[in-house]
Amino acid sequence: MSSHVIVRTDVAPPTDAVKRLGELGVSTVHEAQGRTGLLGHLLRPIYPGARIAGRAVTVSAQPGDNLMIHAAVEQTRPGDVLVVTFTSPTTDGAFGELLATSLRARGVLGLVIEAGCRDVAELTEMRFPVWSRAVSAQGTVKASPGSVNVPVVIGGAYVRPGDVIVADDDGVAVVPRERAQAVAAAGTDRQAKEEEKRRQLADGVLGLDMYHLRPLLDRLGVRYVDATDGGSPDEGSADGGSAGQEAS
Repeated sequence: MSSHVIVRTDVAPPTDAVKRLGELGVSTVHEAQGRTGLLGHLLRPIYPGARIAGRAVTVSAQPGDNLMIHAAVEQTRPGDVLVVTFTSPTTDGAFGELLATSLRARGVLGLVIEAGCRDVAELTEMRFPVWSRAVSAQGTVKASPGSVNVPVVIGGAYVRPGDVIVADDDGVAVVPRERAQAVAAAGTDRQAKEEEKRRQLADGVLGLDMYHLRPLLDRLGVRYVDATDGGSPDEGSADGGSAGQEAS
């Protein structure tokens, strides 16, 4: 069997779970699945405000070459997110307006690419979201073999075809397709709890008290001290108050 393949697959996560994960956003999804699945912080959106969630179509390409991105377009369908990584580090501009136009015609929601992106002004105007490692006008060739719809590692995270990709201003996260429903449910529960916390904070409750953090500060040896008239801590008052009660 060839070491380079284009896999045709209909494997996909539940549509309702994908929609809910997109509504929850990257930070909540990441927390809801045990603080896992976050792609590295170097993958950043090319413009603010974009928010997507969809089925991953993966690409493994060689640096300086976007042939396999073109090959992957045929394997996409509405609601997909193209996820592109390379066999070695690169920041070349492997993606631009023309490929975005092709993907949009297929109903693809956006791109996550561990390389460079160019034509940023045009992509922003057409509102085609891209999360990339860099912005670079450096051109690429179409000459080297790779694979489509195979497991890849991107931004330090393991992504399989058919997993859920969630991306917004906070970055990118992947949710294994088998866990999509459970993570969506956990995220919804977390969101409800955060709403109650938001209400308390808006009412003036301190996070120290809402999260019961004063005893923790005390156990860690953190003490409240009063400043002297010169603005420096009065070390003599260090025994006068603990984290649980300010010195008077």
